[in-house]
Amino acid sequence: MPTQPPVLTTARLILRAHTRDDFLDSHAMWSDPEVIRYIGGKPSTREEVWARLLRYAGHWTMLGYGYWVVREKDSGRFIGEVGLADYQRDIEPSLAGTPEMGWALSPALHGHGYATEAVRAVLDWADERWPDAETACIIAPENEASLRVAHKVGYREHLRTIYKGQPTIMLRRAPRAAK
Repeated sequence: MPTQPPVLTTARLILRAHTRDDFLDSHAMWSDPEVIRYIGGKPSTREEVWARLLRYAGHWTMLGYGYWVVREKDSGRFIGEVGLADYQRDIEPSLAGTPEMGWALSPALHGHGYATEAVRAVLDWADERWPDAETACIIAPENEASLRVAHKVGYREHLRTIYKGQPTIMLRRAPRAAK
């Protein structure tokens, strides 16, 4: 079981482990109103972002999967964060045992296909490791951009539920072995 994410590369992106040097970029992204509009609605403090980065590292150590920082291959510019997690969410139906795909990108870089490219890279990695595993994601119904990304990479609406008092769409992606 890996304790650090492998480096993944795409035509335009590098996905790698977070370092302390990613903290300021991550904080800028997670405190941007455009980013958090559909993800809790409240800008993250420095303390919350630091806890998030530590949680990312903990996922890799405890579960062998987690999040990557995404940077542009040519410039090194921070794009965002993408990965798989087990958040032990208090949601019905439960996501227990199902890796949950998630992504967030800096707003200045929305609309360039980076999210789809990065999510596909992570799902390709996951499909190689667990060809029989289903993954899931949850998205606010009004987050049309993320719903488009989810559909492009194979997620389909499973059901609509409530999470933290808000309407939420739960999507699932069939295992590669089932396709």
